[in-house]
Amino acid sequence: MWNNFINYLDKSLKNATFVNVNTKIMKIETCAKINLGLNIVRKRADGYHDLETVFYPVKIHDEIEIEQKNSQAEACTLCIQGHKIEGNPQDNLIVKAYLLLAEKYNIPPIHVTLDKQIPMQAGMGGGSADCGYTIRLLNDMFHLGLSIEEMQRHAAKLGADCAFFITAQPSYAEGIGDILTPVDLNLNDYYIAIVKPPIAISTKEAFAGIHAKAPKMNCKEIIKLPIEQWKNLLVNDFEESILPQHPIIGQIKQSLYDEGALYAAMSGSGSALFGIFKNAPHAISELFPDCYTKIVKG
Repeated sequence: MWNNFINYLDKSLKNATFVNVNTKIMKIETCAKINLGLNIVRKRADGYHDLETVFYPVKIHDEIEIEQKNSQAEACTLCIQGHKIEGNPQDNLIVKAYLLLAEKYNIPPIHVTLDKQIPMQAGMGGGSADCGYTIRLLNDMFHLGLSIEEMQRHAAKLGADCAFFITAQPSYAEGIGDILTPVDLNLNDYYIAIVKPPIAISTKEAFAGIHAKAPKMNCKEIIKLPIEQWKNLLVNDFEESILPQHPIIGQIKQSLYDEGALYAAMSGSGSALFGIFKNAPHAISELFPDCYTKIVKG
């Protein structure tokens, strides 16, 4: 069922070819993700929370280009284009992914160019995607021979949902988001509208209002039902505390339903929302002029 999407991902790697014999350059397009349900089920002794969610990939892309440098160059330099990212580039997950692998494997210095298009602080896994895909590309470029499971273990050390992007296959996630089980879910016949208001929600803020509890029905069971039934069953626990603090998010969610969405929710800890439509909505950008908007096929 997933051959088309997996082939798409495989093709992106196969197309990341060396551009000439003297300089090794490879590039890859990442994807983003949405959460179909997100339940915070318990607080752990280490201070983290165990969750249950279904990660679903969406075709919004960053592009990562890696150029091999000579042995005298700085280990890993990063140039960011597209959306501006605040902070020191050396703190970026791309650099951390390189340094993590370089501790164990013989990887030469590299220069990375990141074209950032996935909205940030949106709950769509943009930084985690860059991390996971960097590990994939380094593995392919320098013939490290890492298995999917080995790459996922490396990625999980850098972020809760980084491991998902090693395969970017629809998955049921447990633990802190690092225990993954593929699920049989295909939204290719639907349209996914993304709306992100100009609001940043910190992880601390998102978890401040959480009361961990097991859901009445597990999200991996709910997604087996017709999408029309998801509205009253598939819950993102973060919405309970975040929507009262940021009413615009609740208003956007209702507007997506008013436009005909079969299901709408906040992705991750926000602030992006998504609506799943049977037919392509036509007024999303006009309806939300001050927001980032994007419509993609599922």
